Amino acid sequence: MARSMAKTLLLAAGAMTLLGASASAQQVVNVYTTREPALAAPLFEAFTKATGITVNSVFVKDGLPERVKAEGAASPADLLMTVDVGNLLDVVDSGVTQPVDSAVLSKAIPANLRDPAGNWFALSMRARLIFEAKDLPKPASFTYEELADPKWKGKVCIRSGQHPYNIGLTAAYIVHHGEEKTEAWLRGLKANLARKATGGDREGARDVLGGICDVAVSNSYYVGLMRTGKGGPEQQKWGDGVQVVLPVFEGGGTHVNVSGAAVAKNAPNKANAIKLLEFAVSPEMQAVYAEQNMEYPVLAGAKVAPVIAELGPLKIDTVSLVDVAKARKKASELVDKVGFDN
Repeated sequence: MARSMAKTLLLAAGAMTLLGASASAQQVVNVYTTREPALAAPLFEAFTKATGITVNSVFVKDGLPERVKAEGAASPADLLMTVDVGNLLDVVDSGVTQPVDSAVLSKAIPANLRDPAGNWFALSMRARLIFEAKDLPKPASFTYEELADPKWKGKVCIRSGQHPYNIGLTAAYIVHHGEEKTEAWLRGLKANLARKATGGDREGARDVLGGICDVAVSNSYYVGLMRTGKGGPEQQKWGDGVQVVLPVFEGGGTHVNVSGAAVAKNAPNKANAIKLLEFAVSPEMQAVYAEQNMEYPVLAGAKVAPVIAELGPLKIDTVSLVDVAKARKKASELVDKVGFDN
C-alpha cells in the first residue's frame, strides 16, 4: 500500500511540475485533452487574450480517467476534454468529475447534448451522414432505416460495425426502435454491403467514387477535411467526387456525436475551468472551434464552416446522448451477434 501511495504521489507531483503548477492558482487553468492540443489552440489563445488566464494543456492519448484517478486529490487537472459521448460518460463514471451549475452553459447547449446533472457538456458535434454516387438523383430525404432496404443490396460501404462511430449509430437505433428491430436492421444492412465492413470513413468516399458501392456511411468532419485539401490532393478528389446527404431517423433527426469537456473532481482552478467552458460556447468561439475541427457548433445560430454549411441544414436528433451512450454495450453485442464484421 505504501508503494502504491508513493506511486500516486509521484504521478501527481510530476503532473504538477509539467503544468507549471507553481504559477498563481487564480491565473491558470490546466486542461487534460485526448484531442491534439493544436485543435483547441485557437480557443485557448483567445481565452487567455480575453481573460489573462493562462491555459496549460496536456495531451493524454489513452487512459485519461485512469491518469486523473491515479493522481488523486493532488491532480492539477481542471478540465478534461475528449471526443465521443461514450468517452465522456466513461470519464464521469470513473468518478473524476464534478457537476457544474452554469446558467450560461444551460442556455447555450441543448439539453440532449449535456449531462442532466451537469457533469459534462458538448462543445461541438459531428453528424453521421451518407456519401452517395453523383450519378444518382439526390434524394429529398434519406433515413438510416433505409440502409437495410433490399434496394441497396450490394451497394453499401461502411467501416467496422464495432468502430465507436458505428456503435454510436447502432446505439441510437436501439433508443429509437428497441433491440429486436435493431438486430433486424443490422442483418439487413450487412446483407446490403458491397464489401466487408472495414477501412475508414474516407475510404467510403473513395469506394463510391470508384464504383464499388453507391452509398457509404461517414462522419461529417471528414467531408471538410477532404474537400478543403487537408487530407491531400487524392482525398480532395474523393470528397469532391461524391454528393452528401444528411439522413435522419424516421420520426427523428440526424444522429450526432460530440466532443466535450468536464470539470475535474479535484480541480484546483474550478472557477477558471468554468470560465473556459462558458467562453467556449460564446458565438465567436463556437464558430472558431467548429471551423478548426470541421465540426458543427452546439450553439444555435453560431457560424458553421462554409464547407460544412454547404451540406445543408442539420436537423439534430433529439434523443438524449446519455441514453445513446448507455445503449453502447447492447449495440456492440448485437453487432457481434449478427456477425457484422465477418
